[in-house]
Amino acid sequence: MPQNLDAVALRAWSALALEALGQAREEIDAINVYPVADADTGTNLYLTMESATQAVDAVFAGHEPGEPTLTEAVRALAHGALIGARGNSGTILAQLLRGMAQVLADGEGDASHADGERLARALRRAAASAYQAVARPVEGTVLTVAGAAAEAASARRPEADCGTVARAAYDGACAALAATPGQLPVLGRAGVVDAGGQGLVAVLGALVAVLSGEKVRPWSAHARTSDAARSTAAAPTPWSPSSTPPVPLAAGPLGTAAPQGRTGLQGHAEARERTPDREHAHVQEHGDTQEQGDTQEHTDTQEQTELEECAEFIECLEPQEPPELREHPEPREAADAAEHADGGGPAFEVIYLLEADDTAVARLRTRLDALGDSLVVVGGDGLWNVHVHVDDAGAAVEAAVEAGRPYRIRITHFGAGDAHTTRAPRPPRERAQRGIVAVVRGEGLAGLYAEAGATTVPTRAGEPPASGELVDAVRRAHAREVVLLPNDAELRHTAAAAAEQARSEGVRVALIPTRSPVQGIAALAVHEPDRRFDEDVVAMTSAAGATRYAELAVAERQSWTTAGICQAGDVLGLIDGDVAVIGTEIAATAEAVLDRMLAAGGEMVTLVLGEEVSGEVADRLQKRVRDGHLAVDTVLYRGGPQSALLLIGVE
Repeated sequence: MPQNLDAVALRAWSALALEALGQAREEIDAINVYPVADADTGTNLYLTMESATQAVDAVFAGHEPGEPTLTEAVRALAHGALIGARGNSGTILAQLLRGMAQVLADGEGDASHADGERLARALRRAAASAYQAVARPVEGTVLTVAGAAAEAASARRPEADCGTVARAAYDGACAALAATPGQLPVLGRAGVVDAGGQGLVAVLGALVAVLSGEKVRPWSAHARTSDAARSTAAAPTPWSPSSTPPVPLAAGPLGTAAPQGRTGLQGHAEARERTPDREHAHVQEHGDTQEQGDTQEHTDTQEQTELEECAEFIECLEPQEPPELREHPEPREAADAAEHADGGGPAFEVIYLLEADDTAVARLRTRLDALGDSLVVVGGDGLWNVHVHVDDAGAAVEAAVEAGRPYRIRITHFGAGDAHTTRAPRPPRERAQRGIVAVVRGEGLAGLYAEAGATTVPTRAGEPPASGELVDAVRRAHAREVVLLPNDAELRHTAAAAAEQARSEGVRVALIPTRSPVQGIAALAVHEPDRRFDEDVVAMTSAAGATRYAELAVAERQSWTTAGICQAGDVLGLIDGDVAVIGTEIAATAEAVLDRMLAAGGEMVTLVLGEEVSGEVADRLQKRVRDGHLAVDTVLYRGGPQSALLLIGVE
């Protein structure tokens, strides 16, 4: 149902826009040829929107149990984008959001929400602000797409609701995006649309979804560009759990208690050594005992799952080249790229936040424009984000010092693909050859992962880490090669953006998209740092993919689920992310989940118990496995504070 734009809708828009940019990130990176063919536009847009979304979430958290006003929420959105803006595209996106905020927070009309006419004015202000922020605007870029969106939104009748205005803006943006190859020769020769413009289309599509309830298809699914444009490469298909058992490999002993005298991940290794390699036989043997729906799903998707895994392996294992050397969707001559890519443009990208007054910033614009190109200065009210491409990075920083107080200075060399700051270099300490970075919830699990040699990123329920936290963890691992385990399906895009950022800093990163900590445990159990990186990643991915996962949680409210209607306080059993069992007490629900999972076969069960789960429940579950499945081993861990109620893994 169409609705006006209020604080809640704005928060939903920011979250949905972040998700859309995460899904499109790799495709947008791949078609990035202007102004520099450095394959990072999608990543920069994602990181910018992530910072904006976090700022909105923070302002909501500060007003609990109430809600912020639209003015407070939209100002937080704009400020978060400003301080987190990355690259040329992210800086322009920040200015677009700031322009919208100037209208939506101007105090005119109803302060609690904006109607269609006000939204149209906000989009016009956004486009105008973006043009003003760029020293030398070029048509056929995100600026053109933003202008077309604003024009289409303004052409709607004055009484149009927000959903209608948003849809008009989206349609106008799509039409403008399709025309960009004919406006900018470098796009036409490469056969792609403008990368930044495609990112803006994704953001506007999210706005349509929130304000009208209409889910628009991603641009790549329906775009029809000019004859000069060729199709871009599709993003890799999400990884799915595999039914292929991992290669048995021993893991070193850890200090976490496990049943029957086993410690840490040692139980996993021992169980694998006792278990013959049956390939897919164990699934087929027990196929008759599966529920009809489960059996059909396994039959239909087994081959596709294996193909998806192969695609994921290729994505993870390809050597990471400097951005300007990466291949694009279609072959082309070096001259077809932007001038910067072949040495015809400035060598450095310089970005910093700057505290300065308007007069000083005006002088800074003039000086930086003479030093280089791709100059974008966004912000206001004393805080600015400056982006420029120059040959003399020191001069660009000196100009900022003369104008005010610069900080968060980032200098990237296009040729080397590395990052530097103005601080004096420290003598580098020796890097480890390989490291593991894992997102974990619960002190017990964090200790287990740490003892296995992983650098952990602690998290709590409802507080997922940002990509910057994952990048920081990769830096802390201080390794040449890093395996990243997000351990949560919702973190796939965040982890992918973090991996891309770490690669740009010279670290070889393989993302294994684990969806649960029990899949991460399975991967760690077969990790062997002394073998080749590619082989290690394949073995770890195979082990994770061969682990089906489940979780028990308590329902917070009445809700529809895939298993029926649940009431507040019910115990929910989720298998592979979907509610499969609704119960009233932990032990019985866990037993039902175990029975359903083991009906499809299994060789080992992993149980991770939260603080609320008693030892009696653990004993009951272990007995259930022993009595019904003699050949199945059980390994038990304590998740500790902040962990999930109960995690179950079946390998």
